[in-house]
Amino acid sequence: LLIQERDQLKAKLVNTSEERDQLKAKLVNTSEERDQLKAKLKTCPAGWTMFNCVCYLLSSKTGSWQTGREDCRQRGADLVVIDSAEVQTFLSRFTKQQTWIGLTDLENEGNWKWIDGINSVIHLLFTDFLGTGHSSQPDNGGGDPKYGEEDCAQIRTYTNDLWNDLSCSYQLHWICEKTP
Repeated sequence: LLIQERDQLKAKLVNTSEERDQLKAKLVNTSEERDQLKAKLKTCPAGWTMFNCVCYLLSSKTGSWQTGREDCRQRGADLVVIDSAEVQTFLSRFTKQQTWIGLTDLENEGNWKWIDGINSVIHLLFTDFLGTGHSSQPDNGGGDPKYGEEDCAQIRTYTNDLWNDLSCSYQLHWICEKTP
């Protein structure tokens, strides 16, 4: 009789442990779902625009590339990194003017990098975002001294060339981005 009771208690203990483990797994899943919902409910600060769960701000003033980057950083953001054609299309419609983006070859001429350190597809993206017959960008001013070094990139919406390199001292608007 005692052996039978012991075996029943062992079986109950195993079942209770399994139920506990299932409840723990459900708790983890529920917590993850809650966090995902919280993320979806996040909004952008006043004046910012959300696209694909990222907040964008078009500056109201103009300045150099570095001024734009510093302004973005003061807002808890940075200059925009364009990582897809979808984002490029959104930004071209969003800005409707020349604006600084977070792409530069300041560190090493011809080695274009995004401010987040990514450089593996820069040439391809420059090619993708240039209009037909305009494959000369980036051109570092074409060697013409009047343009100087062109080490910072901009979105250019008035031609088919969507990106262009310019002297970083030009006075342009800029686009900041951050996650909410």
